[in-house]
Amino acid sequence: MKNIIPYGKQKIFTSDFSEVNKALKSNFITNGEYVKKFEKSFSKYTKARYSITCSSGTAAIDLALKSIGLKKNDNIIIPSVNFIAAANMAKLLGANIFLADVDRSSGQMRPSDLLNCIKFNKLKKIKAFFVMYNGGCPNFVKEFYNIKKKFKTIIIEDACHALGSKYSIKKNFKIGNCKFSDLATFSFHPLKTITTGEGGMVTTNNKILNDKLKIYRNHGMIRGKTTKNNYNWAYKIVDAGHNYRLSDLNCALGYSQLKKINQIIQKRKYIANLYNEELKDLKPIVDIPKVSKDLESAWHLYVININFKKLKINRKILIQKLFKNRITTQVHYIPTFNQPLYKSFYQKNKFKNAKAYYENCLSLPIYYDLNSKTVKNIAKKLKNIIYQSKHI
Repeated sequence: MKNIIPYGKQKIFTSDFSEVNKALKSNFITNGEYVKKFEKSFSKYTKARYSITCSSGTAAIDLALKSIGLKKNDNIIIPSVNFIAAANMAKLLGANIFLADVDRSSGQMRPSDLLNCIKFNKLKKIKAFFVMYNGGCPNFVKEFYNIKKKFKTIIIEDACHALGSKYSIKKNFKIGNCKFSDLATFSFHPLKTITTGEGGMVTTNNKILNDKLKIYRNHGMIRGKTTKNNYNWAYKIVDAGHNYRLSDLNCALGYSQLKKINQIIQKRKYIANLYNEELKDLKPIVDIPKVSKDLESAWHLYVININFKKLKINRKILIQKLFKNRITTQVHYIPTFNQPLYKSFYQKNKFKNAKAYYENCLSLPIYYDLNSKTVKNIAKKLKNIIYQSKHI
């Protein structure tokens, strides 16, 4: 549909075309130099020791779980508000999945939610837990690390929303450096901070995990090295793996996009600040997202919380009214326990905050090419609908 404002959209720069064209002309368009260049530049940016490309954010999660040896009946904790990939990959490996409640404003699991989940389910052994930075702001990084040490478990950061965010502006600590986690996973879907079309990345500082990630990424295969004077054709399959490789064409796009990441983040921050200014008059009906001091959000999403008890309309009607004004919004996310596959997790007295967050959250459009005039128009349309729908 023409003139529809999407809630998210990729930004392809002119220089990206040139880089992909170079990859097309290279001798190898898979397992080639652009894979190495993208991984190296990603490690340089995040300050992680190792970066491993893969075919999607879901593949990154699967590789992370395989690298830590997650197996049948291992216990793993996942935030109840999250994209379904983490739960699905853990389920396919036969793990016992436990869902933690989240903050009703941010939709993120807090340290207290994690501890309550452990206590409620009487967990003595925990193989790993996920943290997920819903919207792009990396909250409680160090606090989660302290819980990891206490329970001698593993942290996987689902950082698909958070590339470019900082959990310490003062120290310039970027998400992905894994100073306070074992692994971090990223997605390069077109709606993410940077894109490779489809693609993902895992970062870690652990050499053993790095080696396992590379083996599982390539069929569970180990190859000998070919030297100048000796061609090594033999290979060994040491475990069951997938083909999760990312092509050089995708990596060339990612390599080029990463060069502009600071520019991209600053534009998203500008849009978020503009929304904050335009929507501040809607308090207390609408809560705008908050970022704590010394944190920097990647602003993958701009999520507001609406108190629909004060309105004569529900979210479904609001979404349709905005769409009639050619504005597309989205809900991030439907809680895992609301999905048919995971309905056994649903209990009336559990996930109180997750349910409240889900009932009230709404993601407004945010992407690089969104201009200030359009942002102001979106805010104006939203305000008009809310003012017209208020209870007298």
